[in-house]
Amino acid sequence: MPKTAFTRELASSFARIALDNVGRRYPYRLDHMMSGPDDLAGPEDLHPVFCSSYDWHSSVHMHWLLVRLLALVPDLDAAPRIRAVLDANLTPAGIEAELAYLQRPNASTFECPYGWAWVLRLQAELDELRDYDPGAARWADACAPLTTYLAGQLATYLDIADFPIRAGTHANSAFALLMAWRYARADGHTVLRRAIVRRAHRWFGHDQHYPARYEPGGDDFLSGGLVEAALMRAVTERGAFAEWWQLFSPGQADLATWLVPVCVTDRRDPKMTHLDGLNLSRAWCWRLLEPSLPEHLRPWAISAWSDHIEASLPQATEAGYASTHWLATFALLALTESRGERT
Repeated sequence: MPKTAFTRELASSFARIALDNVGRRYPYRLDHMMSGPDDLAGPEDLHPVFCSSYDWHSSVHMHWLLVRLLALVPDLDAAPRIRAVLDANLTPAGIEAELAYLQRPNASTFECPYGWAWVLRLQAELDELRDYDPGAARWADACAPLTTYLAGQLATYLDIADFPIRAGTHANSAFALLMAWRYARADGHTVLRRAIVRRAHRWFGHDQHYPARYEPGGDDFLSGGLVEAALMRAVTERGAFAEWWQLFSPGQADLATWLVPVCVTDRRDPKMTHLDGLNLSRAWCWRLLEPSLPEHLRPWAISAWSDHIEASLPQATEAGYASTHWLATFALLALTESRGERT
């Protein structure tokens, strides 16, 4: 049986990390296209909400983590601080400024698709929380204009994107669709939901004998193959997914690549520590996939989930800032996503 579990103590560690991150303004990696000298500005002016946690998308990560912790452990000791931070950050005025930035002519592809997908996942979490936590309603309502805009942008992008991006980094298409799927289903966003299903099947529906031996790349934090499989499980009926998996599944030797955690040789290197994220995101994918896998593979998937978490979980809470500004989000996904959930 897996030894790793989500505990109250671990929730407190995640809260400590997230609260530190959302309050930490520097270092900050700014991705900003300037049309002229008047566009020069600092992170807090450009992004009054998501100006922390090293970069924009990691800031969205960490706000999601705080909301998720409130949903999982409402009486967490850090809950009052979490609520105060969300009250201060997720305001209509702040979100309006973030929306205005994304609507700039030179920002049409800013954080596409990775950051967009995390905003949609944040909104889905807020919308679920508001059902039993009245305080979440104001955060959800504040974020809604930004989310609605990005949902439309993503649906438009999917209509014209003929080819997927399979790299194991931020541009990965399957990850973005999988994260956006939860919002598209829960919010009843029919246009986006149909666009995700259509593109997932067009991009990945005919894949066969996935070459898992080519993974990972040196700075991957996603398994292109596993996140693709998790997406197809989400958008495909159970019987049809079994047929898809039979054709898609790597051979026995290749499959072993996904079952054993990756060794990280130098965690001081911000790119190499992406591989800790790979271990945690693999665990998340195995957790989602396990109930729908062939019977003989399910015990291996459960072991892989546990082994991958144990290999990299300490880096999410105890390592340097290169790791802690983002890894806890993937750890929380891996530990708490319901087994087999169609996200």
